[in-house]
Amino acid sequence: QVQLVESGGGLVQPGGSLRLSCAASGRIFSLDAMGWYRQAPGKQRELVARITSGGSTMYADSVKGRFTISRDNAKNAVFLQMNSLKPEDTAVYYCNAALFPTVVDALRDYWGQGTQVTVSL
Repeated sequence: QVQLVESGGGLVQPGGSLRLSCAASGRIFSLDAMGWYRQAPGKQRELVARITSGGSTMYADSVKGRFTISRDNAKNAVFLQMNSLKPEDTAVYYCNAALFPTVVDALRDYWGQGTQVTVSL
């Protein structure tokens, strides 16, 4: 009963910027950490950035200094501002949310369907 919907992907030139958005909806008692993962063709899905409910952030070394993750708790949303994009950033980006569906449920992970980001000339 939880859905994550991503938006903001697209085609951009190297050095350009994109802003990804993800909104969670459905049965959510408590929304914990949220994050962004990406998967390039032929590669494993990797963590790009995550943010805790309190606002603490963590980034993969490959994107640190270029990407910024943020959240809007009132909207159950998470964002990823991507600057100075490189061809190696090309991948499908997935939104992730860890949450408690109800007060008696254990923490669970939910995933969006993904949004394509292509960095190319």
